[in-house]
Amino acid sequence: MEERYLTVSALTKYIKYKFDHDHHLEEVLLEGEISNFKHNSRGHFYFTLKDDGAAISVTMFSSFAKTVSFEPKDGMKVFVKGNVTVYEPSGTYQINIKEMKSDGIGDLYLAFQKLKAELEKEGYFSLEHKKKIPPYPECIGVITSPTGAAIRDIIHTVGRRYPLTKLILYPAIVQGVDAKDNIVEQIKLANEQGLCDVLIVGRGGGSIEDLWAFNERVVAMAIYDSRIPIISAVGHEIDFTIADFVADLRAATPTAAAELATPSIEVLKGNVLYYVERMTKLLHQKLENARLYVANIDRRIDSLNPMTTLKHKEQLIKEYSKQLNLLMQRILLEKKSNFRFMDAKLQALNPLAIMDKGYSISSVNGEIITDVEKVHAKDVLKTQMKNGYIISEIQEVKKNGN
Repeated sequence: MEERYLTVSALTKYIKYKFDHDHHLEEVLLEGEISNFKHNSRGHFYFTLKDDGAAISVTMFSSFAKTVSFEPKDGMKVFVKGNVTVYEPSGTYQINIKEMKSDGIGDLYLAFQKLKAELEKEGYFSLEHKKKIPPYPECIGVITSPTGAAIRDIIHTVGRRYPLTKLILYPAIVQGVDAKDNIVEQIKLANEQGLCDVLIVGRGGGSIEDLWAFNERVVAMAIYDSRIPIISAVGHEIDFTIADFVADLRAATPTAAAELATPSIEVLKGNVLYYVERMTKLLHQKLENARLYVANIDRRIDSLNPMTTLKHKEQLIKEYSKQLNLLMQRILLEKKSNFRFMDAKLQALNPLAIMDKGYSISSVNGEIITDVEKVHAKDVLKTQMKNGYIISEIQEVKKNGN
């Protein structure tokens, strides 16, 4: 007997049909905690409803979302009513809800508010304690995941705005149970080394659970105790964490943190040009004053006709003019030389130019490899280059001298 194979679409349609015609799934009442809440531009709500054992995707279209009398937030416990169905493009099941009632604030949100109130009372948010961010940093430390989008955004922004500075990455776990201790270790390490003028601490956005490491007291204390000024860069725009309140400066995104940490090279060039132009005008003014002085001497000589004095004054005028011209030329040459030096240094420190020369970063299981003793045969090696990654398997490890 010939076997008949179904398409994925046909199977999904059948499953959806079974869901849509099961009267047990037509009106389901659920309670759970909101996570990954999103309110899109058309007014629809999208989030995950979860408890300790499971999670389900939730959609609430704008016509029903308008009836919700409170502002949903990650961590809130809610009651919802809707029908369970299948979303065909991804083959996943979800619940489309028509009603949602608040069950108060979730445990994580309550913990956040409690710690925030405690730290504020203890003076951790005090403006008097906050340190100034240096205007022209020679070195910026970044505490974040080495593989996340945040470090790429920071490298790109710093390279574009102020390539004269040096970047040091302190790779950290930024999510999960070990994240808080790892972040604290890296903050302390950066302070012990004392190589950086400012630190950027953060990660990209996420749910309240994803960002929770930055709501821990130990992280807040490490930021507060840091001798190096810290810019927090946790989340996207609307996400606030305890770290944001304790940090010396809060940035909405990692890109914004890089902008706050660096001046613009274009603005600096503009300032130099302005001062060169101003000095040139002052020199011309001095020359004009000297010319007027000479003219006044000429008139006095014409009236008094002292030939000896006239010759003496003429000699002085020539000397003054020569000195002024030489001074102006020397200043202009110095400024041109500074421009060439800054441009050469800019090109030499451009991190993208270094990767063009063939440099790359290799890691195993997320750890950057600096010693052959840290890798073994059969390990999977991830090599990061300028335009992508190379995944390879190590066949043999040889150490120098063997």
